[in-house]
Amino acid sequence: MTRILVVDDDLAIREMVAMTLEKRGYRVERAAGFAAARTALQERRPDLIVSDIYMPGGTGLDLLQEIQALPDPPPLILMTAKGSIETAARAMKDGVFDYLAKPFDLEVMLERVGAALAVQGPITPSENSGPESMIVGSHPAIVAVYKATSRVAPLPVPVLIFGETGTGKELVARALHRFGARPAGPFVPVHCGAIPDTLIESELFGHRRGAFTDAQKDRRGALAQADGGTVFLDEIGEVSPAFQVKLLRFLEDGVVQPLGAEKAEPVQVRVVAATHRDLKAMVAAGTFREDLFYRLAGYEIRIPPLRERLSDLPALVAHFQQRFRHELGLPEAGAPPQEALATLAAHPWPGNIRELGHVIRRTLIEAGSLDDAATLQRILGGAAARPEDAGTGLSPARFTEPFVPLDDMERMYLLAVLAHTGGNKTEAARILGIERKTLARKLRRTEGDDMEDPDGGDS
Repeated sequence: MTRILVVDDDLAIREMVAMTLEKRGYRVERAAGFAAARTALQERRPDLIVSDIYMPGGTGLDLLQEIQALPDPPPLILMTAKGSIETAARAMKDGVFDYLAKPFDLEVMLERVGAALAVQGPITPSENSGPESMIVGSHPAIVAVYKATSRVAPLPVPVLIFGETGTGKELVARALHRFGARPAGPFVPVHCGAIPDTLIESELFGHRRGAFTDAQKDRRGALAQADGGTVFLDEIGEVSPAFQVKLLRFLEDGVVQPLGAEKAEPVQVRVVAATHRDLKAMVAAGTFREDLFYRLAGYEIRIPPLRERLSDLPALVAHFQQRFRHELGLPEAGAPPQEALATLAAHPWPGNIRELGHVIRRTLIEAGSLDDAATLQRILGGAAARPEDAGTGLSPARFTEPFVPLDDMERMYLLAVLAHTGGNKTEAARILGIERKTLARKLRRTEGDDMEDPDGGDS
């Protein structure tokens, strides 16, 4: 029988995952932390490990190192409620089979477990990642970005990133470079929408002295500067049709000829482009070359706007609060206040993550904390949460988010209360406001009668 090790210090999550796997016929061993997991690896080799990232005694990435030291190492699937592109990219690059952000669909988890057991790929180490990225969150849409980034980063193909203004397109581009084949090379960003048509060719290809009136000296273009690394062409949808032809020629030939130069020079550079525009619609309208589109779109990554992943708002606010408090020399603070989260959740966020960071930074500058609701609402332009949402951190848009099924959530809650009472079921029933026999029935409903004898004593 296939043996799976489930590692998580959260009893509710650990039991939910373990019992779901057991229902599918797997033999499951549980571990509440890093030390117990390491012991299980040494004494009873599992066929697969499903582990949390953040837990007592060590992280899931520490556990990965233990697995890597084993002959014929089993695959590892990581779970986390604190998702980030850096964590996902490092985990996937280091050899983790998959990455699940809590809360996750249990059927998806079972599919990934089946795939991991079928593949049984080797786990190989790689270098550590860079500093934490501002792209954080565990919404399925942003986790898909993490996975896509880590999947395509080491491949020698151009990448086209789609996303509204302020969603973090450059951060994804930098992650593609950092986890790519040539991370030691230069990363050169070019904002195509901010450069006049008359200068864009010189900006990218460079020029020789005297090539035009203002060319007082030789200048290396961005493509030559990025040789051996990555050039990031932001807002590629803004370039003129005439320049599109020249860019296409470079993508086909891989050579750069500065304005006024007699010879072209080859460069080895990865091209990552980004836009907030619908390039396919522009192709249909005849304003963007179809051949250039397919040259740029060797692989496509779409970043969701903030309004589509409001479940990540608490994590994002906490991230910016910590970052800007440190930057401004303010003392550390606890979790963001619920009233502030409710106010922020009611805002439409046309500027996305960039706007959120601006709002939090300005609020901290003016009020010193996020507790000042009047200052926060003024900075937001008067947008406020509905009265019924105050203090909950919820807004109507948040109910469009995918959640764990209701029965599973109830099960998780019951187990969390039991963990709080140390397994005392009478006390757990009192806290829940139900009869002890009702608690026993709820536990048996999904797990059979092995969990609880309704007439037995507390355990």
